[in-house]
Amino acid sequence: MSEQESAIKGQEELSEGTLISHLVELRGRFIKAAISILAIFICLAPFSERVFTLVATPLMDQLPEEATMIATEVASPFLTPFKMTLFVALFLAMPVVLYQAWGFIAPGLYRQEKRFAFPMLASSILLFYLGISFAYYVVFPLMFGFFSAVTPEGVTMMTDISAYLNFILTLFLAFGIAFEVPIATVLLVGSGLVTLKTLSRARPYIFLGAFIGGMLLTPPDAISQTLLAVPVYLLYEVGLLLCRFMLRSRGSEKEEKS
Repeated sequence: MSEQESAIKGQEELSEGTLISHLVELRGRFIKAAISILAIFICLAPFSERVFTLVATPLMDQLPEEATMIATEVASPFLTPFKMTLFVALFLAMPVVLYQAWGFIAPGLYRQEKRFAFPMLASSILLFYLGISFAYYVVFPLMFGFFSAVTPEGVTMMTDISAYLNFILTLFLAFGIAFEVPIATVLLVGSGLVTLKTLSRARPYIFLGAFIGGMLLTPPDAISQTLLAVPVYLLYEVGLLLCRFMLRSRGSEKEEKS
């Protein structure tokens, strides 16, 4: 075997070993995230009915006095509160989940980029919870109040608990992920995939895309669509400001080294 063939074989074995080690690490971090979710769920499971009542409060407050939520499936009164509790556990465990994700990505970052890793991790967690809080305290009361106000006469608004669970989970995820726009913007510019100049020029398209995303991710009413689209665009502008700050800090570091 020639030296060139030996070198190629050695590189292939190294690449295969590196891939396997990455997969093992990914599995370990996934297990840690799953254990954190399971632990929180076990703690909350005895209070599943209270958890469901708390999450259902924005709708129940807007229902007419004679109306209540209903269960159209036989097992829904038992299963739906537990499903709700499981997803609440997922949301509460999100700091651990994001930390494990960042821990997997961090070794591939440059030293200069690692300085921003912890602030971005903390910001991503804060923005995720901010999106969920915005949906719960602002969007839900306005949206359910609108639905209750436009209910035709002779029709009683009585929502199935399983349908409500699916509905609010979609909105929670939509707002939680949408509020990560500044982080995504910084990552795109920081990785060099897109320049800040290109993103600045794309403002009209982002503005239009925010409303299209709001239309696709929220119910077909102007209130919830606008309440998702406007914060997303404003957070995009925040992301551009963060990118400018990051680029300036990089430029100052280069000047100091030179």
